[in-house]
Amino acid sequence: MDDTFTPVLAVADLPEGTMTAVMVGGRRVLLVRVGGGVRAYDNRCPHRAWPLERGTLADGVLTCANHRYTFDVATGRGIDPGDCHLVALPCRVDGGTVEVATGG
Repeated sequence: MDDTFTPVLAVADLPEGTMTAVMVGGRRVLLVRVGGGVRAYDNRCPHRAWPLERGTLADGVLTCANHRYTFDVATGRGIDPGDCHLVALPCRVDGGTVEVATGG
């Protein structure tokens, strides 16, 4: 499968330790800047599809606003519970612009 990357946001508009939601090809995507890099995830909690953008981000941990599930945003792995993980999407920074691929 050949992923097509779509420019979505200037990396300067996503400060370290913050998150924002964007639309990519009709799909709601959560962008998170952590550890100097940018990660992209499906903007739905894998537990009950609650919008993750409504949650909180602190010290690299995203907490879902609905049922308080927690996730490591650097890896997407679930913290509590440990078997519920974020759905990662291909993401890159090219020339100062964040680009996301949702499938090709």
